[in-house]
Amino acid sequence: MSQPSIGSPQPAVSAVAHMSELIELLEVVWERGRDTASAPPVSTAQARVLYLVEGNDHLNLRDLGRLLEAAPPSVTRLCDRLQAVGFLERHPGADDRREVLLGLTPAGRAYLERLRARRQEVLAEAMAAMPHASRAALAAGLAEFCAAVAKPLRLPPPESLTPRTA
Repeated sequence: MSQPSIGSPQPAVSAVAHMSELIELLEVVWERGRDTASAPPVSTAQARVLYLVEGNDHLNLRDLGRLLEAAPPSVTRLCDRLQAVGFLERHPGADDRREVLLGLTPAGRAYLERLRARRQEVLAEAMAAMPHASRAALAAGLAEFCAAVAKPLRLPPPESLTPRTA
């Protein structure tokens, strides 16, 4: 039986199966890391909000809802809870005071740093068991994969937005 060529769909199918298995394992690791990062722990949905706010300057509630694919009341409740624990702040927009912009507080940034550090410890232990060449190939492939996944989760820079007319 011949090997499928690199351009065939077979390697992609295999990679997707491996990635699915990896994501399931990472969900377990992520939850363990979240539980040990420090009190108060946040839910998975709340952690998503923190990541998106951190990764998008001038994020407002409407755009956050679009990125989360969530209804406005759900987005508001998530933000209410994060604000109550001191991880998120809201402030009016400079151009339109009706707009609510979101930002991380120093406590929110510190929480994400602790969470990432704990998760990276667990991942580093696992990767240490891999041969060097495999780690290097994984790092290169994951960098490109992360860029592809992150692109739709980033708002376009403000200068590329076209002005809206009434």
